[in-house]
Amino acid sequence: MYRYDEFDTRFVQQRAAQFRDQLERHLAGQLADDDFRALRLQNGWYVQRHAPMARIAVPYGELSSKQLRALARVAREFDGRADGPYPGKGGFGHFTTRQNCQFNWIALADAADVMDVLAAAGMHGIQTSGNCIRNITSDCFAGVAADELIDPRPYCEILRQWSTLHPEFAFLPRKFKIAVSGASEDRAATAWHDIGLVLRKNDAGEIGFQVRVGGGMGRTPVIGMVLREFLPWREILVYIEAIVRVYNRYGRRDNMYKARIKILVKAEGQKFIDAVEDDFQSILERDVDGSAHLLNDAEFERVAAFFTLPAGVAPIEEVPGQHVSAASKPVAYTRWLERNVHAHRLPGYRAVTLSLKRSGQPPGDASAHQMDLAAELADRFSAGELRVSHDQNLVLPWVRISDLPALWQAAREAAFATPNIGYLTDMIACPGGDLCALANARSIPIAAAITERFDDLDELHDIGDIDLHISGCINSCGHHHSGHIGVLGVDKDGQEWYQISLGGADGSTLSGASTAGKVIGPSFAADEVPDVIEAVIDTYRAERDGAGERFITTVRRVGLEPFKIAANGVRKATAVHA
Repeated sequence: MYRYDEFDTRFVQQRAAQFRDQLERHLAGQLADDDFRALRLQNGWYVQRHAPMARIAVPYGELSSKQLRALARVAREFDGRADGPYPGKGGFGHFTTRQNCQFNWIALADAADVMDVLAAAGMHGIQTSGNCIRNITSDCFAGVAADELIDPRPYCEILRQWSTLHPEFAFLPRKFKIAVSGASEDRAATAWHDIGLVLRKNDAGEIGFQVRVGGGMGRTPVIGMVLREFLPWREILVYIEAIVRVYNRYGRRDNMYKARIKILVKAEGQKFIDAVEDDFQSILERDVDGSAHLLNDAEFERVAAFFTLPAGVAPIEEVPGQHVSAASKPVAYTRWLERNVHAHRLPGYRAVTLSLKRSGQPPGDASAHQMDLAAELADRFSAGELRVSHDQNLVLPWVRISDLPALWQAAREAAFATPNIGYLTDMIACPGGDLCALANARSIPIAAAITERFDDLDELHDIGDIDLHISGCINSCGHHHSGHIGVLGVDKDGQEWYQISLGGADGSTLSGASTAGKVIGPSFAADEVPDVIEAVIDTYRAERDGAGERFITTVRRVGLEPFKIAANGVRKATAVHA
């Protein structure tokens, strides 16, 4: 994984010192709220419903055990600390679909101390907020996936270095998100991003990118449009520069709800494409002095050298059945192997998901103690490396097959071994109205009620793979648009209600082509949502073509009408009971 060099280290330390000076002047009354707001946002500090929220960047989801311990320290010492203004409220981090980590109960007066702790571990909150190019995301199995064609991590790191504090793109019309995938399975949801990049090879074996532009969720869900089916890898920075320049020039700044690039792409269509191509060619034609950001072999090799195999990791001859459950092994171990253990490109290894989804814990949350335990597991079983997944779990990427039984036992003791990956209870959810000032409704209680309703692993196994996504508002931080089942919190006359949508997809092989789900029926009260989900699942079981047909396939085959009838039946039953 990438390790900060002297320049990186000095940069984040200087940024932390700069922020400390800004914070001290603000707290002393020398820097007004409006002036300080832009400065704190540039470092990932928001003001949420109850307290400041810190968003920490985890570039393309890759973490070292040292960095995770730094996050644990922040959770333990600063998030809701006993002598602070929010005692007993925090002590945890929340891992997001953007592969970042958020803290919700840190006193603003402690913000500079937190920045110092992060900087010492090579971490920061730069460009996790504001109208700039945000944290680059990727496949959580990048570099280890069995279906990987090209490792996207060097390209992600090049993009990170290029985009960080880019002087031309610091104040875009709106936030801007880029995702990169290099496998046959798109686990980065690239079509849903402002720019989605998929690495591929042409018939001549040359490496390049499929480039999509204009994807996004929120009030107007849009699937990104393909601008180039194959762009040579050396030209990728120049092409992205052309895209963002056109957006910066023509994107709307008069209406924040229409300021994302998806609105510009949808409105202008071919005119947008032509403008990008013209700007791209113009940059190349002016490259008489080598100023265009064309990548070369030396630069790529410099960055790629950080992404070789970790120390102590080498191919191992596999012994058939060495990790497979025998009669003496518990059923829980077999289930864990099936759901949480993933194929690996390196013989003798597997990638393992540490589930952050269990009863009594909001999806994606991890306490300081849990983060320390996960760091210990990474040191013991995964060469000191972890990943944050788009699905809000943690992943150990370098696990020896021979270590799987011991890892299962240790993960089970640390409450990371719930064998539900890909099931209904492995849901995505934003923090919602419990923490977020933008939310119309709470997400956490809905997630808890659904988890409690579907707590039987045998039932989950029978139901099979389902993506359930929950958002507390239309901003769609919980990606409800791309859920096979989506739940959206809405406000009706000051009351919390929830819309249910079906048929969304994020572009994975399981889900098929990316598409936005469609709402079924009117909104439902909070206490009706688990009943509606159960009615939808019961309808799927009745309609599916054999036990092997997945939920999303059944929905597409039979249409929404049977599910609408079932959901509306819950509303009628509730009315009669009332």
